[in-house]
Amino acid sequence: MAYLPHSDADRAAMLEAVGAATQGELFDSIPASLRAPAINLPPPLGEQELAEELSRLAARNQPASQLDSFLGAGVYSRYIPAIVRATIARPEFYTAYTPYQAEASQGTLQTIFEFQSMICALTGMDVANASMYDGATAAAEAAMLAVAQTGRNRVAVSASLHPEARHVVHTYAEGRGVRVDVVATDEGLTTADAAGAVLGDEHAALLVGQPSFLGTVEDLAPLAEVAHACGALAVCYADPIACSVLVPPAQAGFDVAVGDAQPLGIPPNFGGPHCGFFAARQELVRRLPGRLVGLTEDRAGRRAFTLTLQTREQHIRREQATSNICTNHALTALAATVYMARMGGAGMRRIAEVSAQRAHHLAERLGDIPGVGLAFPEAPWLWEFTLQLRGDAADVARQLRGSGIVAGLPLGAVDAALRGCLLVCCTETTSPAAIDRYVAALRSVQAAPPLAQPATAWA
Repeated sequence: MAYLPHSDADRAAMLEAVGAATQGELFDSIPASLRAPAINLPPPLGEQELAEELSRLAARNQPASQLDSFLGAGVYSRYIPAIVRATIARPEFYTAYTPYQAEASQGTLQTIFEFQSMICALTGMDVANASMYDGATAAAEAAMLAVAQTGRNRVAVSASLHPEARHVVHTYAEGRGVRVDVVATDEGLTTADAAGAVLGDEHAALLVGQPSFLGTVEDLAPLAEVAHACGALAVCYADPIACSVLVPPAQAGFDVAVGDAQPLGIPPNFGGPHCGFFAARQELVRRLPGRLVGLTEDRAGRRAFTLTLQTREQHIRREQATSNICTNHALTALAATVYMARMGGAGMRRIAEVSAQRAHHLAERLGDIPGVGLAFPEAPWLWEFTLQLRGDAADVARQLRGSGIVAGLPLGAVDAALRGCLLVCCTETTSPAAIDRYVAALRSVQAAPPLAQPATAWA
C-alpha cells in the first residue's frame, strides 16, 4: 500500500473495508521474529546529486572485459556480433512483453518460431517450445515431464550435472513428492554401469550434462540405452555451442534436450537474464511446458504464425496444465535467434574449435608447472577443464585476482573433495596474451608454499 499513489483517505477506506485499524495490522499474522527491521533510508537527493551517487556506485563494478577472465561454469563470455544488440534494441522488441493476444504480433511469433526451429536443428529433436526461464528450470521441467509421461516417482541425475540444475530439480521434486537419486561419476564421467546400478523400474528419467559441469564430454549413447532399458526417459542438459560439434542428443538416443541459451548472444550480466531451451521427440509434444508457436495460413492463404499449443494454467484448466511456467524469455530468445542466424552452423563450429584449441593450449602450458595438472587426464573435454592445483584452489584464485586474473571457479564450494581444483574455461574471446599472463601468474603462485584452508561444502 505504501508504494501506491493513494491518498490518506484512500488508504483509510481500504483499511476499513478489510477491518484493520492501521496498516501495521495487515502484518500481524507474521511472527515478529520473521519481520525485517525498519529500513533506514538516507535523506532524499536532488536529481543531480542522485545521478552522481549512482555513478559513484557503478564505478565500483569491474566489467569482465577489464579482467583476464577464465570463468565459465555455465555462464560464458563469448563475442556477440553487433547485429544482436541492434536487433533486440528496436522498440518493437525491446519494450514488448510476451503478448497475451499473441497472434496480433506476427513478428514476435515469427522470431519465436525461428528460435524453436534452430533449437531443433542444434539438438536433433523434433519439437522445441518457445523458450524457458533458464537452463536450470528447463532441466527441472524435463524431470517433471518424465514423471508425468511414465507415471513414476523417481528420477536420477548425474553427480556432474550442473549444481544449479540439480538444486532446482530437487526443489521441483520435493514439491511433487518425487525422489531424486544421484549417479556417481568415475574420473569425471558418467558411466553406463554407474547409471545402471541406480536406475530401476521406479525411475522416470536420467539427467546428464553434455559437457558435464566439470567440462568432460560424456558418451551419451550407452547412457540412453541404460535409461530406456528400464523404461525411463533420457534427458540431456546440453551446451548449445557444443551441440554444433558433438553428436546431437537426439542422434545419441536421448528423448529430451534442455539447456541454457546464454552462450548464444546473451552477455554474462550478473548471472541473468538468461533463456532456457526445451526440445523433445514428437511423441512428447503435448507434455512440453509453456508455449509452442506453429506455422499455418490465414483465410487469404498467406503465411501466418500462431500459438499451436498453450499448456500453461492461464490457458487451460489448472489440473490439465503441464507446468506453472507463466511466460517465455522472448527478448533473450530473440537475441539467441539473431546470434544463431548470424553465425550459422559453420560459424558456431568455428567458435567451438577456436575455444577448444585455446583451452587445450592453456592446459598444456599449465601442466608444465610443478604440482599442476588435469584432474581427469583420461577424460575428453572441449573448452572447459578441471585443473588440479597444489593447495587450496580458492586461495590460489584470490591471489590471481589481485593480478587482474579471474582464474576460474574454485570447486571446493561445490564438492569438498575438489578443494584443490579450479574449473577453468577458455572461449574465442580468450587472447593469447591473457593465456601468457595466466601461466606466468599461476607459476609464481604455485612456487610459494601452499596455504591450507578449510573447504566450504556445497549447500
